Amino acid sequence: MKKIPQMEPWFDEKERTAMAEYLKGDAWLTEFKKTEEFAGMIAGFTGAKHCIIVNNGTISLTLALLTAGLQPGDEVIVPDLTMIASANCAKMIGAKPVFADIEKKTLCLDLEKAEEKLTPKTRALIYVSYNGRCGDINAVKNFCGKNNLFFLEDAAQSLGSCYGKTHLGRIGDIGSFSFSVPKVITTGQGGALITDNDKTAETLKRIKDFGRTRGGIDLHDFIGYNSKFTDLQAVIGIEQMKKLPSRIKRKKEICRLYIKLLSQIPEVELIPTNLDETLLWFIDIYVPDPDKLQVFLKEKGIGTRRDYPPIHSQKAYNLNEHYPVTEDYSSRGLWIPSSSKLTDDDIKYVCGCISEFYKNNKSGS
Repeated sequence: MKKIPQMEPWFDEKERTAMAEYLKGDAWLTEFKKTEEFAGMIAGFTGAKHCIIVNNGTISLTLALLTAGLQPGDEVIVPDLTMIASANCAKMIGAKPVFADIEKKTLCLDLEKAEEKLTPKTRALIYVSYNGRCGDINAVKNFCGKNNLFFLEDAAQSLGSCYGKTHLGRIGDIGSFSFSVPKVITTGQGGALITDNDKTAETLKRIKDFGRTRGGIDLHDFIGYNSKFTDLQAVIGIEQMKKLPSRIKRKKEICRLYIKLLSQIPEVELIPTNLDETLLWFIDIYVPDPDKLQVFLKEKGIGTRRDYPPIHSQKAYNLNEHYPVTEDYSSRGLWIPSSSKLTDDDIKYVCGCISEFYKNNKSGS
């Protein structure tokens, strides 16, 4: 039986050759010129003036909050449906994540619900472009400006997605990306911060390097941390970035074929998506009995992954709160195979198996 994973990284001879060439030279492995080159490619691709590469996407969010001057006890509005790092970054600096429900049409933060969560302690809002989608992000920017909130774009899943002609991550005060293994490009672990603000960029560079006045000089004007990347990872990232345009093209072809085939299955709900602007990170479907479907697909050699549980319900938070839209979509959400390496035949097989499952359920077999 052919195995189709839900997601897998994609490396080839280009990465192997680049790594071998790097190691033949004066390779110190630590962050240096290759990291600068990788950062320049991210900045160029997104159109940002500055890009700062760090060791992972959780730390990138944390450093952004620190750069904005958040303090212990400050409150940060976070959507209830997101990867838990979006909330944990506030916890890491002693701030309090305050959850708000999402809107049905995008599964992103509902601004009306966010407004209900404002208090005198609210200092920031984290807007997650969930699965590469976003809502009216200019309205989010205006909301943050009106309420004097630091606007952090968690675009971890959104490299390749735009709002109009503006790449996501460039509309907030700072935008954050992730290069973990499931992303469209990966360096194993890694994160990036983009901004057009010179002062913000300088602060980020220093805070990720122990708060030093400059590299190699042990003079520290403020408390900083070691959140540096490595040139070893950057070598991989550079080769991955060269492939990004072709991956975006292929992933959009994959999405269009999935939408065409899945739209024929009445039990499957799809979130309407403008694929001219949006690069879906994962193919997400919302169905009855996702757990049973997951077991069925596993028996067919098809890997899947359940959507995130609502953060407020996780044992790490365990809050007695209620977010009906998040709870509904989380309970029905299933991520199906989404790798750039999928063939059209893979996609047809996956969709055929999903159709078979619901036909069998109707017949009672």
